[in-house]
Amino acid sequence: MDSTRGRWSGFIIWTGLTIVTLLPIYWMVLVSLRRRVDLFGNPSLIPDRIFWGNYAEVLADDRFQRFMINSLIVATSNAVLVCTLGLLGAYAMSRFKLTGKNNIFFWTLTNRMAPPAAFLIAYFLLFTVVFRVGDVTMLDTRIGLILVYCVFNLPFALWLLQGIIDGIPKELDEAAMVDGASLWQVLWTVILPLAKPGLAVTAILTWVFAWNEYLLAATLTRTEARTITTFLAEFVTVTGTNWGAMAAAATMTLLPAVIFLALVQRHIVAGLTFGAVKE
Repeated sequence: MDSTRGRWSGFIIWTGLTIVTLLPIYWMVLVSLRRRVDLFGNPSLIPDRIFWGNYAEVLADDRFQRFMINSLIVATSNAVLVCTLGLLGAYAMSRFKLTGKNNIFFWTLTNRMAPPAAFLIAYFLLFTVVFRVGDVTMLDTRIGLILVYCVFNLPFALWLLQGIIDGIPKELDEAAMVDGASLWQVLWTVILPLAKPGLAVTAILTWVFAWNEYLLAATLTRTEARTITTFLAEFVTVTGTNWGAMAAAATMTLLPAVIFLALVQRHIVAGLTFGAVKE
């Protein structure tokens, strides 16, 4: 009786949390399918009719496609670079005896703890003054945005991947080296296959962070390297806000992340729990 009551309580709680989580997304999709005049009438959770004009308006804007491509390039490049450097750094932290290793690791994590807004002025000066060659700067470039995102994502990748590599027995490294494998061969043939779940989780989370980030992208880009999140602000003007088109753009911005997460979701639990239990 108690177990049945507990299951029903858990079901009710999780159902409520699911509704609270999905309701804003459902409302965003609902707004995107309504005409502007209908938004200020009597709102309901079930649309009376579907209006695709908001999506047509967004897709007709040439900037939408360009900013979407920028986001895909920046987010994917950032995830690949962070996973590569994170795996190498985590392996060194886990396997090598480095002087002041704990202090280095803590100092690296502090970069992730600080809010991005604290670095805005410093990054702007670096991009416009320090890294300036003639009239060429790193402002409004994809490579600049990728490197900035790495500053915030790499500490998280090191923290996550070090725990995963710590869960891989060192005896496997030693056995491979006894068989004549070099350090790079050990990393490629032993560590990498076992750390794939953790790498998948790292790639997912860093990709989503870069995809959703707005503040740094809005400050360090102008026209050429702008990402899709900054495009949403274009619908807020001095004459009013185009809520339908904004909701349509936000819905299409959400789709790539949802598809990416759906394809790799089976790695999330395995990656987050890998190495959690040790002898």
